[in-house]
Amino acid sequence: MSTSTRPPGLKGWLDGGGDGPARTYSPGDPSKRLRLLALGVAFVLTIFTARLVDLQLLNRSGRAEEAVADRTAVVTLPAARGAIYDDKMRPLAESVQAVDVTADPRLVTDKDATADYLAPILNLPKEQIVATLTTDKHFVYLAKQVTPETWDAVSSLDLRGVFGQRTTKRFYPSGELAANILGYVREDGEAGAGLEYGLDKELRGQDGQKIFESGLGGRQIPTGSEREREPVPGTSVQLTIDSDLQWVAQRAIEQRVKEVDADSGTVVAIDPTTGEIKALASVPTMNPNFPGQANDANRNNRALTEVFEPGSTSKVMTMAAVLNERAATPRTVFTVPYSFTRGGSTFRNHDAHPTYQLTLAGILAKSANTGTIEAAELIGGDKLYDYIKKFGVGEPTGLQFPGESDGYVPPPSEWSPTSFPTIAFGQGLSVNAIQATSVFATIANDGVRMPSTLIKNYISPEGAVQPAQAPEGIQVVDEQAAKQTMRMMEQVVGEEGTAQMAAIPGYRVAGKTGTAYRINDACGCYDNSVTASFIGVAPADDPKLVVGVIVQNPKKSRYGGLTGGPVFREVMVHGLQAMNVPPTGKESPQMPIFSTDLGQ
Repeated sequence: MSTSTRPPGLKGWLDGGGDGPARTYSPGDPSKRLRLLALGVAFVLTIFTARLVDLQLLNRSGRAEEAVADRTAVVTLPAARGAIYDDKMRPLAESVQAVDVTADPRLVTDKDATADYLAPILNLPKEQIVATLTTDKHFVYLAKQVTPETWDAVSSLDLRGVFGQRTTKRFYPSGELAANILGYVREDGEAGAGLEYGLDKELRGQDGQKIFESGLGGRQIPTGSEREREPVPGTSVQLTIDSDLQWVAQRAIEQRVKEVDADSGTVVAIDPTTGEIKALASVPTMNPNFPGQANDANRNNRALTEVFEPGSTSKVMTMAAVLNERAATPRTVFTVPYSFTRGGSTFRNHDAHPTYQLTLAGILAKSANTGTIEAAELIGGDKLYDYIKKFGVGEPTGLQFPGESDGYVPPPSEWSPTSFPTIAFGQGLSVNAIQATSVFATIANDGVRMPSTLIKNYISPEGAVQPAQAPEGIQVVDEQAAKQTMRMMEQVVGEEGTAQMAAIPGYRVAGKTGTAYRINDACGCYDNSVTASFIGVAPADDPKLVVGVIVQNPKKSRYGGLTGGPVFREVMVHGLQAMNVPPTGKESPQMPIFSTDLGQ
């Protein structure tokens, strides 16, 4: 009978394996395991307890401060920039409330949807907003200086992570009017040009600050701590500019520049007794509300930043110097050829003519270069140079305008053999439009040069008015020489003069034309382009206003009288009417032009 057998492995598994005695199963002690588990739990709890003690007792104040710091927000409260007014306190530049739309991209969970909401309100491409939000930064600008109404529309959406930051925006209510005087303020709040830049310290004010606790989404916790320092508004400024006259000047020069196909044009109007600038217009210009739409040249103030050779308007300085030195009188006769040689070069008058016997007054009326050189030779180069400097050429105007060019007249030590005759009739030296006009204002003010000014008053945030410091006058020539020069200038506008287009019926007018070759910067030489100008005074018998008209590179009319005369007349007529200066109907006294007139 067969017997059954178990596989060795099975036997080993049941009996303990191998051939040794069978093993028996003995379960472990459960209490030992529980003790080990308890020890482990106690160790972990000890660590937690120690950390809790550290946070709540040992480092409680430090941790609390860190927590507050984590939820503390600091917001700048921008100061209202001071306003800029004209002479009648009409606003030319002012600050209005605005809002910067900002975001914390970390809190914006759905950037695409947020951009969908904001794009039509902010008038921005959706892709731009998404790109701005796609960053690791904690703070970004979505739009700057939006109107409060626009922010209200954004705020009503209650978008997570989108905030508004109070600010101000510079606004120029008259657009292009006086833009090159005012300058502009950039989007970031920094002054960009003009008086906004030059007077930034006074206009800016002092920003305030608000510190508060913010909660989820960055919004202020109503019951949290809050500290605030109020902003201090800037000082306002009242200018000497008459907005009405400024508008007339801008319109007149803009139209004339187009008519004669010129590169640019400038008008300066000055009260000769105070030096106050009543109008300062330059074209092409800009809209300071949108300065980025204009190029650099049109954002600058050409009346101060652009220098040019004055040409024949400079002859007024030469004549005044000769008269002040008593080297000649208006009736002194000179033999004036069409051309002659000085310093190895030939100098000519504009139009060919036989040799004239002209008085000093006739030389100015006819704008004779050769005659002017002869008159200047009576006093010499050193004295001529001194007078030109006294008239303010090569000196700051006193306006402290950013980017101002002082002009230049070389000292006699640097003169070539042809410098003296050239400077005598207005080439070889450079001026800006303010300086050129100031020469005539000096003659109109009995020989006393009043430094030009644009500022009438400073106005504190509380409304206190502080007048700007009045400039001190500088006696350049005496009263007799100034009055003689003025009468000679009246002949320029008369029947024998070069500026009949500048005459104003009912008023005595004095002035001088100028046509000077311009230097081409590319070659450093004269080319065929010119600076055409006319600067005049009225009434000549009781001067109230001086108007200078400068036109650069006119292509359809090269003569100062024809180019600038009509602009002068339009601006001067408006200015005299605004000042209630009635026409007297007096005729300008006639002075002898030719030697043959001396018997009259």
